[in-house]
Formats: sequence, C-alpha cells, structure tokens
Amino acid sequence: MKFKETNIPGVYEIDLFHLVDERGAFVKTFHKQSFVEQGLDSSFDESFYSTNHKGVVRGMHFQLPPDDHSKIVYCTSGSLIDVILDIRKNSPSYGQVAEIKLSGDNYKAAYLPKGVAHGFAVEEDNTCMVYLTSTMHSPANDAGILWNSFGYKWPFDEVSNSERDKAFPSFKDFDSPFDY
Repeated sequence: MKFKETNIPGVYEIDLFHLVDERGAFVKTFHKQSFVEQGLDSSFDESFYSTNHKGVVRGMHFQLPPDDHSKIVYCTSGSLIDVILDIRKNSPSYGQVAEIKLSGDNYKAAYLPKGVAHGFAVEEDNTCMVYLTSTMHSPANDAGILWNSFGYKWPFDEVSNSERDKAFPSFKDFDSPFDY
C-alpha cells in the first residue's frame, strides 16, 4: 500500500496492493500494520456498501461526536469521484475540498479522518462503494452538510440525491463541533 496525503491534512489517497493477470485481480483493501505505520486509525468497527446509479450524488455525510469516525472507502465496481470537505475548525484547510477518483479498475482507496464530510458523484451505473468505519453507525449522531453549499463544482448539471441529503444545513450555517 502506498499512502499519498491530499491537500487536506489527514486525508489520504491509497494505492492498494493488487495483482492482475489473465484470471482477474487480487486486491488487498486493508493491512493494519500499514495504517499503524502511517499513524492512522487501524481499528474498524463496521463495514457496509452502497450500490449506485450514474448521476447519483451522495453526501456530504459524517457522524457527530462522540460517535464520529474515521473511514476507509473504495470501489469494487464502477467509478465515482469521492469528495471530502474539511469541517475541522482551526484546520489549515478548513472549508477546502479534496477529490479522489475511485473505481473498480484503479485499485485506490481513500482514508478519511474524523472531522471531514464525505460524499461522492457516481460516474457509472452499478458502482459499488465499500465503507469501513471506526465506530458503529449512530442514527442520533448521523449528520451532514448540504451537498451544493460549499463551492464545489459537481460533474453533473442534474443530480439524483435523497430528500435527507437535500435537507442538510448549508456549510455557512453549520456550527462545526470538530477541531483540528
């Protein structure tokens, strides 16, 4: 695994170990010691995945303290643009965005620390996104920021997203509990 920090401190694009031959591909999506060596969370309590249609935008999601969590995300099929917004007060990159292209063919993952909002834009039908989180989902502390309120230029003119995502507060109206 190779870790490359993005413009947001603590957010990493990860080149996953993989072998490809005439049979297909073998991909190592997690190696605890590699995360320990990077000083990153290496204990994950829950894993889940979503399947998505082209044109879907999910986000911008996070969990509030005390159930905030770090995430590892990657695609097993299809492709998307992963979007990460720094919402940590006093961060040198507060309000900035990082994007990482994830696909079933590029063998990349993203590591997201506590205090960033996460979303993505789906580029292909049948895109499967896998998530590992360092805490269990907490409905009481599930939160988000309005997907189109922080200046990011999404790749689609028309998007499909949930009523829940449309109801989140805007970035300017969000009082962040996260500190850098």
